[in-house]
Amino acid sequence: MKIRVLAFMALIILSSCAEEVVEKPDNLIPKEKMTSLLYDLAILNSAKGTNKAILEIHFDNPTTFLFDQYGVDSLQFVKSDIYYASKPLVYESIYKEVAARLEAEKEKVEENRKKRNDSLVKRSRIIKDSVYRE
Repeated sequence: MKIRVLAFMALIILSSCAEEVVEKPDNLIPKEKMTSLLYDLAILNSAKGTNKAILEIHFDNPTTFLFDQYGVDSLQFVKSDIYYASKPLVYESIYKEVAARLEAEKEKVEENRKKRNDSLVKRSRIIKDSVYRE
C-alpha cells in the first residue's frame, strides 16, 4: 500500500514539473543570443559603474543602443528573461555561460595589465641604468 501511495505521489510531482509555468513568448530570444545579450549587458553595467560620463558622451541611452544592436526591444527581452527564469536549469546554464565568458575576459584584462606593468618596470630600470651611467 505504501509503495502505491509513494508511486502516486511521485507521479503527481513529476507531472507538475512538466507543466509550463510561463507560456513561451512568440518572439522568444534564442538561448545563444540571450546569453550574448546578457554578457554585453553585464559589461555595460560594469562600464556604467566605472565611468558613466564617458558612456553618456558617446550614447544617449547605452541599453537601448545595445538592444538595437541585437535587434530586440525591452519588452521582448523582459518576456524572454521571465520565460527562461521559469526554466531553472536553462536559466542556470545561460548564466553559467555568461559568468564563464566574464571570467575569461577578466583573465585577459589581468594578463594585459601585468604585461603592461612589467614593460613599464623594465623601461624604468633601463632609464635608471642609463642615468647612472652618464
